Amino acid sequence: MHILKRYLDPLSWKNVEIEGGFWGARLKTNQKVTLDHQYEQLEETGRLDNFRRAAGKKKGEFQGLFFNDSDVYKWLEAASYSLWTHPNKKLEQKVKALIKEITATQQDDGYLNTYFILEKKEHFTNLPDEHELYCAGHLFEAAVAHYQATGRTFLLKVAIRLADLICETFGPGKRPGAPGHEEIELALMKLYWLTKKGRYLRTAAFFIDERGKGLAGKDEYHQDHLPFLQQKEMVGHAVRCAYLMSGACDVYRETRNQALMLALKRLWENMVQKKMYVTGAIGSRCEGEALGKDYELPNDRAYAETCAAIGSILWNERMLQLTGQAKYADVMERVLFNAFLSGVSLDGKKYFYQNPLESDGTHRRQAWFECACCPPNIARLLSSLGGYFYSISQKGVWIHLYGESKMTARVSNDRKILLSQSTNYPWSGEVTVRVLAETETPFTLFLRVPGWCQKAEILVNDKPLEEPVLPGSYLPINRTWKKGDEVHLSLSMPALFLETHPHSSNNGRLAISRGPLIYCLEAVDHPGVDILDILLSPEAKLSPHFRPDLLGGVEVLQDRAFLRDRSEWKTILYRPYRKKRRIKAKPLDFTAIPYFSWANRRPGKMLVWILANWQELDP
Repeated sequence: MHILKRYLDPLSWKNVEIEGGFWGARLKTNQKVTLDHQYEQLEETGRLDNFRRAAGKKKGEFQGLFFNDSDVYKWLEAASYSLWTHPNKKLEQKVKALIKEITATQQDDGYLNTYFILEKKEHFTNLPDEHELYCAGHLFEAAVAHYQATGRTFLLKVAIRLADLICETFGPGKRPGAPGHEEIELALMKLYWLTKKGRYLRTAAFFIDERGKGLAGKDEYHQDHLPFLQQKEMVGHAVRCAYLMSGACDVYRETRNQALMLALKRLWENMVQKKMYVTGAIGSRCEGEALGKDYELPNDRAYAETCAAIGSILWNERMLQLTGQAKYADVMERVLFNAFLSGVSLDGKKYFYQNPLESDGTHRRQAWFECACCPPNIARLLSSLGGYFYSISQKGVWIHLYGESKMTARVSNDRKILLSQSTNYPWSGEVTVRVLAETETPFTLFLRVPGWCQKAEILVNDKPLEEPVLPGSYLPINRTWKKGDEVHLSLSMPALFLETHPHSSNNGRLAISRGPLIYCLEAVDHPGVDILDILLSPEAKLSPHFRPDLLGGVEVLQDRAFLRDRSEWKTILYRPYRKKRRIKAKPLDFTAIPYFSWANRRPGKMLVWILANWQELDP
């Protein structure tokens, strides 16, 4: 097993090109459709006018929710990434104009928040509820992304002035405070890494240390019930909790405070073992958009907010960089392909805020929301997706995610490495990695063998690798690489049935997975049938079939199941239990589709956890 001696460095999205394949198609839609659509929504809903009003350019009152500034900043971050990966003059003009509006709004002392300015409220007086620091954090992230993409400092200067004001206001010997919605912590760390100003690191660590003092609400909802280092369970608002974990990871990376890492690992284990949906989603409760109790994972009432999925991706990516352990990449991938990707329609114009695992057909994506945190959050993650594929270390290159892509990096000997991936992943487990660099270079290539993979084979220049290949680990291949060298990774990808913990409400049901994807049943594929009555045999042999004509091209799974006869239950709700009763059922051909693709056709029921057939059937 490879022992990590130094942290990994994520390879920047600027060094990764994703043009084709599964993710290339989605990034193209995000760039050509989603960003323009979202800008129109920001304009139509008054979010952009809030800046004009706060700057005195336009009359009127503040419009919308008090944290609407954050939606603008997230869109700006997404657009900035896209300007580097997919240059676009029209988008560039929108970005430049928007930055001018933001700059004109900033006050003389550096303060910037359109709600507080227009409402003439005293600054930093209600950190638990009114999200000033949350909005500031998203401004900082947008400013860093814009500077990295364009080299321009206009927005960065705005962010630094506000960040300096926050650092002058809060800290030991200054004003106490803990934000009700975490985000400022990880955002300050991004500014710290860019500017090397120690005050940003110290303030980020300060806000984490302020947890448990009753400054953010004295409750689990705000993760303020205990000091962070004493917390043992993921609780409260799911998005805020995941953002807090991400910020703590960033502070740990610089301080190497082992108590922080112990807490992070403890909380991560609680999430994946007791509070995470099979799709990777977190946050089971509508009330408070919160994480529930252990094994509280309802299907139709699952909140499973898209932003919470993004928060989990951010956290798992950071844990991966800090440890080099494949289990974090496994969860990151599961969330990315399922809980996250279901949040946006295939045409890039509609969104899910909640992502249930069962629906009666009434839950549909919307073009926008009054609380529109999810749409621009989706856009910014897609625009920066290349930054999640690869890492570099002192020894070489790590591949975390598989998909059509090209990357450029430099290893410790400062030699340039160029690699490409060719694959039809996630529909196929066949991946070819090619060396493109002209110069021969010694380095180690670390290939992730996913935990879901039961068997993997690796060829280097058509010769089998002798080292054992273990699922749920990184396989190091150390050699002097030359142009034209190829590594072929063959991951077995059978369809699998998954069962759940006995304490879960889905005990006695089966979910279907293939590779990183979770599948579901949708009513449109089963006309005249109530999919809640489908009985799935654990012995079924699920056959994959690629359907280029369906849902933009997806691999469906098909086989024979049974349809339960409910006719005797028409007029009754309860009856005495009948021991060893045989169930009346008839054969039925069923089709399962990838979960991320549901609700893109006509409305109808959807189901992830399917009734398992454990009893004898009467035909």
